[in-house]
Amino acid sequence: MVIRDEAEAEILRLHQVEKWPVGTIAAHLQVHHSVVTRVIASGGAPPARPQRSARIDAYVPFIVDWLRRYPGLLSSRLYQMCRERGYRGSADHFRHMVARHRPPRRVEAFLRTTALPGEHGQVDWAHFGKIKIGRAERPLLAFVCVLSYSRRIFLRFFLGQRIENFLRGHVAAFAAFGGVPRVLLYDNLKSAVLDRRGDAILFNPRLVHFSMHYHFEIRPAAVARGNEKGRVERAIGYARTSFWPARQWGDLDDLNAQAAAWCAGEASERPWPDDKRKTVATAFAEEQSRLLALPENSYETEEVVSAKVGKTPHVRFEGNDYSVPHTLVRQVVEVRATLERVRILSAGKVEAEHARSFDRGLVIEDPLHTAELKKSKGEARKHRALDRLAQSAPSAQPIFTLLAQAGANLGRSTQHFLELLDAFGAVELELAMREALADGRVLASDVRKLLEARRRAAGGSPQALVDLPDDARVRDLVVRPRDLGCYDQLLRSDEEVRDAGAN
Repeated sequence: MVIRDEAEAEILRLHQVEKWPVGTIAAHLQVHHSVVTRVIASGGAPPARPQRSARIDAYVPFIVDWLRRYPGLLSSRLYQMCRERGYRGSADHFRHMVARHRPPRRVEAFLRTTALPGEHGQVDWAHFGKIKIGRAERPLLAFVCVLSYSRRIFLRFFLGQRIENFLRGHVAAFAAFGGVPRVLLYDNLKSAVLDRRGDAILFNPRLVHFSMHYHFEIRPAAVARGNEKGRVERAIGYARTSFWPARQWGDLDDLNAQAAAWCAGEASERPWPDDKRKTVATAFAEEQSRLLALPENSYETEEVVSAKVGKTPHVRFEGNDYSVPHTLVRQVVEVRATLERVRILSAGKVEAEHARSFDRGLVIEDPLHTAELKKSKGEARKHRALDRLAQSAPSAQPIFTLLAQAGANLGRSTQHFLELLDAFGAVELELAMREALADGRVLASDVRKLLEARRRAAGGSPQALVDLPDDARVRDLVVRPRDLGCYDQLLRSDEEVRDAGAN
């Protein structure tokens, strides 16, 4: 059998270097053992000293084949695969055999990156657990920005990684640095990169618009290249070990004040990695003048969402209900929020403003909105009462005109006239009102005297006024009279029984 030169070379290597026996080589290369023997003999190399066969010898070709296809396959998994195929050797010996045949890993070498002053910065989020605010549990995240040349760190904490918080972190970092680096490097986080397919990158449009305002370049780090953003990764690790442990703080403002003091103090006084004779603060002083100048106006970082006012005059935002004027019920409004305030706008006009809460399930109301709602309810009730009086007694309209001219309390007068309407009926009230208008006496007390006088003249008893609730089910209730003749029949029956007993 004739074989290729590559196969002969592999036979010689396995026999002389790996010390494989002839049968193992033949099984692995799928050739006859006589061919292996001939190649070894023709190679001029001294025959290898025969070795004692081992249990694992039959599994070596299987192991080599799987390691060739999957170099990272764990030896524990390979051991289970061989156990399923009948291998009964020890796990330790198997692990040593796998290590001997595993192909060497290719180690990638990285270039040491250098940065010019003011040229680069690196940005990332870091998670620091969760915090409780009232009934809400909010994620605590740190926005970290590092200037690549001086290693000056900016650290600020936020409750969540919304894009607005991401931009707020940038604005605060630029203000702390007194300028803007020309290039900012980002990991593939959603705040910066929405989608990526190889070299095709879809950046977050809010970040793109933001970069246009500050004139810096957005540059994403390559996938699986942590070395490209090593400065910000080391800064996050430094903050976790130097700033965060055993840190006591009252609220988020207190925590950020401490973080700013740490950045300007301890973090800036550490040795500069490129020259241990300098500090980070010294290198930053050299770099600061090379940064891009800040624009005259800061970027607007409000959160803007649309919301619909429900049946009650409130708008829900991040789990809390904020009051609005009752005239906005069932309308769509715009909510604009900073970290401190929440504004509700309709047609570009600010209709309500509240202090922002990061709790959940709260109803945050402006007393003015509540007062206006109650007032509108009272006005509505008064109008309904006047309409009822006008429909029942047309003379009520001129009477109320005279009362208004006299400066009387119209609300109380309305209530008194409604009581008279319920007590005496619409016909009697209208007649009394006409008589009152003719006499020029239009107070409710005057009309009541006329009503009682007419009732006495008709032989009736004085009317006891009953305060009925403003409910149609009560006011419009009709009681049908019943024939009581059956009771008279019962009385006559009882008298007949008594008379019969007496006889």
